Amino acid sequence: MLVQSFEDWIMRCFPALAGLLLVASAATARPAEPAEAQIAKALSGRVAGKPTDCIQQYAIRSSRIIDGTAILYEMNDGTIYLNRPESGATFLDSNLALVTDTHSSQLCRIDIVRLYDTVSRFERGSLGLGSFVPYPRPDRVR
Repeated sequence: MLVQSFEDWIMRCFPALAGLLLVASAATARPAEPAEAQIAKALSGRVAGKPTDCIQQYAIRSSRIIDGTAILYEMNDGTIYLNRPESGATFLDSNLALVTDTHSSQLCRIDIVRLYDTVSRFERGSLGLGSFVPYPRPDRVR
C-alpha cells in the first residue's frame, strides 16, 4: 500500500516539479554571448594599433577574461590591449583568477599566466601570452 501511495504521489507531483524546474532554469539560464562578439563589443569604435611584445604592469587598470579565447587588459590611459594566448587559451575561464609571475615591471609575450579557482585555490591551468594588440580610445587614435 505504501508503494502504491508513493507512486501516486510521484505521479501527481511530477508535473508540478517539472514545471518548477523548467521555470527556474529559464530564469537563470542566459545564452552565452560568443567570445568574438564579446571582444567586438568591448573594442567597439576602436582601431587596432601595432602589436607589441610587452606592456607596463603598473599601467594596467583591470583585466578581463574572454572564456576560451583572450584576455583584455585595460590601461590607465583607456587603451585596451587584446591578448590572444599562444598556448593554453582553452583554460581561460572568467570565473578564474589570473596569476602572473614576472621578474620585471613588464608583462610580456613570453610570460606564463596561471589560472586559479578563487574558492578552492587550486590551479586550473596555465597559458603562454601572445602579442598585445593596442586599441586606444577613439579620441586617442594615433
